[in-house]
Amino acid sequence: MNNPFEIIEQRLSNIENLLLDIKHKPIEEEKAENLTVKEAAELLKVSEQSIHNYIKRGFLPAQKVGRILLIKRIDVEQSLQEVKSLKYKRA
Repeated sequence: MNNPFEIIEQRLSNIENLLLDIKHKPIEEEKAENLTVKEAAELLKVSEQSIHNYIKRGFLPAQKVGRILLIKRIDVEQSLQEVKSLKYKRA
């Protein structure tokens, strides 16, 4: 019969090795991903017209490339943070 502590020690060493691999794994840089109006609307769960209104009012920065409006994902996330902070400042 095997010693149960040996099995536990083996599993713990496997977990430790996995954690060390995760710790030393290089962090991937976030890509400057551009979203179309439709993709941004799906991400925020609002209509495309709402996205156009946010851009028009200056809440959401966008760049026009030809006939297409492109919005950086980082800008969408930052604008969400600003809305959350404004929500709590009003009270």
